[in-house]
Amino acid sequence: EVQLVESGGGLVQAGGSLRLSCAASGFTFRNYAIGWFRQAPGKEREGVSCISSNDGGTYYADSVKGRFTISSDNAKGTVYLQMNSLKPEDTAVYYCAAESPLYYACSGYDDKYNYWGQGTQVTVSS
Repeated sequence: EVQLVESGGGLVQAGGSLRLSCAASGFTFRNYAIGWFRQAPGKEREGVSCISSNDGGTYYADSVKGRFTISSDNAKGTVYLQMNSLKPEDTAVYYCAAESPLYYACSGYDDKYNYWGQGTQVTVSS
């Protein structure tokens, strides 16, 4: 069974950086996607970024383009989300999710993902 474990959240000042990690294991299918989502209090869950295992294709929400970078280390089975120039509006619980199997490109639509991690809190102070 697919297992996802997030780490790396915390408290940071505006303008600072954090790197989230998602340790992923148990995939049966070769093609899958790993996505990062976030949910702030009182708001809907938002797709932040994703990466596809087959071709390394990526997706970024407009709100994070140019500030966040997703990458993967296949040897370690880990996907990273490097978050720079953080803003208070980036404050949320960040979730790692997997779409397995993946038939097309990864996306920010949460209903495509069938495995979820437990979440990690990111708080950006002004």
